[in-house]
This record gives sequence, structure tokens and C-alpha cells, in this order.
Amino acid sequence: MTDATHIADRYIAVWNETDAERRNALLQDGWVDGASYIDPMAAVQGHEQISALIGAVHQRFPGFRFALDGRVDGYGDQLRFSWTLGPQHEADMIKGTDFAVVENGQLKSVTGFLDKVPAGA
Repeated sequence: MTDATHIADRYIAVWNETDAERRNALLQDGWVDGASYIDPMAAVQGHEQISALIGAVHQRFPGFRFALDGRVDGYGDQLRFSWTLGPQHEADMIKGTDFAVVENGQLKSVTGFLDKVPAGA
């Protein structure tokens, strides 16, 4: 597998990109056509739907940033990493762990789990 940390870094970059055009370019580069993303609050497929979901997260949590949390782990075509989401200069409010399937160095599917979500978030 291509370097697991590099793939996870590109994933975080997509989630932090607020400009839709740049985000779509990152999706084209790092995700296969028809890729899927699912978590307890959303299930989307394809670059367009993934980008729209990310845009909705930016609208709901303006100024919040994603960051990797701990070690990225990967073998074969599997990838696992944790992340945080919160205001840039404050304690992170939301934490999660994602599991991904990689195909030729690109994300094919991502399944997200929410580890910490404060009430009202």
C-alpha cells in the first residue's frame, strides 16, 4: 500500500478544504471514482456527494479544523486512523476513528465512527 500516513494526510486535507473547487481537485486526486463515505449521520457516494457533505460540515462548524490524532495504521488495502475536529485554538470538541479501503493509493471507501460528540454538536 502507498504510505498510510500520506493517504490519511490527504484525507484530512480534503475535509479541511473550504473552497469547493480545490476540494474537488483533492477528491479527484485522492479518491477513486464512485468512492463511498459512511458514518452514523451520512452515507454518500462519489466525489460530488462527498464534497457536498464536507461543505455542509463547514457550514455547520465554521472555522473548525480536522487533525490526525495519534498513529495511522495500515496494511494491505486497509487503513485506520483517528482524528479530532474543533476550533483551531481551542480544545477539540469532536473525535472519531475512520476505517478505509484503499485501491491503487486512493481511497475507495471510508467508514467513520464518532468517538466523542458533545451534546448539541
